[in-house]
Amino acid sequence: MLCIEAKDLHKRYGKVVALEGLSFGVECGEKVALIGPNGAGKSTTLRILVGLISPDQGYAKIAGYDPDSIMARKVLGYLPEDASPYPVLTVRENLEYIAALRGVEDVKERVEEMLDLLELREVERRRVMTLSRGQRQKVAIALALIHRPKVLLLDEPLNYLDIPTQEKVISYLNSLKDATTLVATHIMSIAVRLTSRVLIVSHGKLIWTGTVQELRYMGKEDEPIESVVARMMRGSG
Repeated sequence: MLCIEAKDLHKRYGKVVALEGLSFGVECGEKVALIGPNGAGKSTTLRILVGLISPDQGYAKIAGYDPDSIMARKVLGYLPEDASPYPVLTVRENLEYIAALRGVEDVKERVEEMLDLLELREVERRRVMTLSRGQRQKVAIALALIHRPKVLLLDEPLNYLDIPTQEKVISYLNSLKDATTLVATHIMSIAVRLTSRVLIVSHGKLIWTGTVQELRYMGKEDEPIESVVARMMRGSG
């Protein structure tokens, strides 16, 4: 069963073509990377999948539901690029508010768990507007995960994080065995650490899909996987 489906997605912003017939599916429980250069259409794809914008043509489904439906929103966790938690609320207030809004039954316990996981204890009483960019990213990750979503859409999830926090987030995401995850990134090393299958997009189109291992086999001896991806992107231009 597909938990994420995109079919013939087209999207323009004026004269700029963001997506041009993009189609793919992600099986339930699968962890997949959406790889592409800046401007390839990755963020636009995620915004369509989460129901924030509508495609000009084509459709998207989350667990079989329309992205803007109540049922889809119940199972979705979304981390946008450059996420902005509520700035005038404290870290704890952000977590408690979103947990309650999302219908989390064990709000107190879950908030405590997220504070510990992302090492936010020292700033839990501070307003988000006073935090560093890395601290705000940690809060945003906690908000995306707090309701234990079955489908995760993550746009550059490791942005602004220091190395120890990156390792904690990678370990936690990899522990979510039943969650369906789509990670949008332009950094191949992140895809390798978080996913097992790759969708490569360029100019709003899908140019290749396969496993990380298959991608490695396409390279020459000792060729970095990033070089393989770069060659494919140049060839699609």
